[in-house]
Amino acid sequence: MDFLATALSTGALNSPVGALSLFFALVIGHAICDFPLQGPFLAAGKNRNIKMPDPEGDPFPGNLWAYCLTAHSLVHSGMVWIVTGSALFALIEFICHWAIDFGKCEKWTNFAGDQAFHILCKVGFTVAIYFGVGA
Repeated sequence: MDFLATALSTGALNSPVGALSLFFALVIGHAICDFPLQGPFLAAGKNRNIKMPDPEGDPFPGNLWAYCLTAHSLVHSGMVWIVTGSALFALIEFICHWAIDFGKCEKWTNFAGDQAFHILCKVGFTVAIYFGVGA
């Protein structure tokens, strides 16, 4: 992350190598957030079509999916903020990630499409920073 912090502060991301490094860091962050940090509870809980059993016998609230999807999207948003240093990109990531995952849970897309949309977001952030927009 030291490279990215230095690159963001000195404008080194305006080079192709810097942009590729940023993109690679964003994709690594996405993989970390979408797989080991998500866990089975959030993976199932964020889907409003899956009824979550409560191990203690109390029913979870009917809108638990919204809390789970929001929490998962906030984790991704935080990673984008850490990598890019941009609260604006973090907000955009939050909104896009929430919408994309909601669409996957509704079966509007499949796993591959879901991941492609997420990666396209990272491409967008990289291109914007490369051209000096929004960082």
